[in-house]
Amino acid sequence: MQRKITGPYDMARQNESFGGWVRPAGGDPHSIAMAFPVEGRHSAAGVILRQRGDTVTGEVSGPPEAFEQALAAVSLDEDGGGWAAVGERDPVIGELQRANAYLRPVLFHSPYEAACAFVIGHRMRITQQRALRARIAAAHGEAVEVGGQVLHAFPAPSVLRGLRELPGLDAEKMVRLHGIADAALAGRLDRARLRAMPAEEAIADVKRLRGVGDFFATGIVLRGAGRTDAVPAEGFTRSGIRRLYRLDADPTDAEMHRIAEPWRPYRMWCSVLVHADERNARRVGA
Repeated sequence: MQRKITGPYDMARQNESFGGWVRPAGGDPHSIAMAFPVEGRHSAAGVILRQRGDTVTGEVSGPPEAFEQALAAVSLDEDGGGWAAVGERDPVIGELQRANAYLRPVLFHSPYEAACAFVIGHRMRITQQRALRARIAAAHGEAVEVGGQVLHAFPAPSVLRGLRELPGLDAEKMVRLHGIADAALAGRLDRARLRAMPAEEAIADVKRLRGVGDFFATGIVLRGAGRTDAVPAEGFTRSGIRRLYRLDADPTDAEMHRIAEPWRPYRMWCSVLVHADERNARRVGA
């Protein structure tokens, strides 16, 4: 399987910036391997994506639609043909694009996995959360062989629903995970469904899940379903806009949307650049 990449893209820089992806055998920096439950199915898939110039190929072990799901996780399912032009309209964004090799958002494999990650990781350090999710995948997820290596996917919703307990998680988190599994099995967390809804409506719908408030719901919709054109109002993006655009105070929501107007239709992609730059500025200044 293959897909032509529209707009600038560097898979090696994506992995370097976000981390967490497995390298296929041989360690090619322009390739990544992943395993995940396939949306709408009770099975998992393994996928190796490889970039060769302006083309990405996929080696898939599992249903063919897993290729599209893997592309979505690295923002290659969207048309990036106008991505560079945003930097021409806004010099601040242009500088960030060039400094970061036109970085795009990296998403969860699905809104279902995003919701599980947020609930599991509540009040945990991110390293603890990732390690716990990896242990859960190894113990209860499907093992998939792709490219000569075995990867473990996070448990599918039907499997997660049948688990009564998991080491490291209290009873309340298990209740919340069961609710997420039920929602996924009912189709409420399908990426296509959440993308088709207005962002505010999708966030409100996800907030119906037990234990999911504004922050988690926004993350599930923006980082799980993936929205190319949205402006997250979280603190790092807000502070980054203040610093980069030399404002006297953190911008209001209205000011953020005014500044972000030239970023259309890639406001989320721009926000990720601003967020990443703010995080880096804080590390340097620490």
